[in-house]
Amino acid sequence: MARPKPSIFDKKKTVAENRRARFEYFIDDVYEAGIALTGTEVKSLRFGEGSIAEAYAEVKDAQVWLVNANVPEFSHGNRYNHVPKRPRKLLLHEREIAKLTGAVERKGMTLVPLSIYFNSKGRAKVELALAKGKNNADKRATVKERDWKRDQARIMREHN
Repeated sequence: MARPKPSIFDKKKTVAENRRARFEYFIDDVYEAGIALTGTEVKSLRFGEGSIAEAYAEVKDAQVWLVNANVPEFSHGNRYNHVPKRPRKLLLHEREIAKLTGAVERKGMTLVPLSIYFNSKGRAKVELALAKGKNNADKRATVKERDWKRDQARIMREHN
């Protein structure tokens, strides 16, 4: 029997975060995936460089790929350096890939990376979300709710 997945992932050092994702999408399920990286990519990420602001994931040939994520070249990488925006393979279980494939094909959902981080074992991981896009009215409602929560907290602080 498989070991149950933790509800919150073990994040030691967050490298890149997609802060816009929670505003642009309704987040449904969140998965933790490993990334197949070269040596210079890992070194570049350990220095805290990298961006997933315009990145997305796609399922191709029963494999999940992280597309358009920018990991800049390592400064001391010389001729062994990597291509900054190459597609990177994400490492997931077959059952998870099948679930993601079904959701993307049937329900019209999107795979959005939320963050890249290193876990306690020093492995680079991606927090991958199954999400559905918001329309403008939903985005306005999100802003309105966020502002109300901020005002509510301010009122409570003043009251106490």
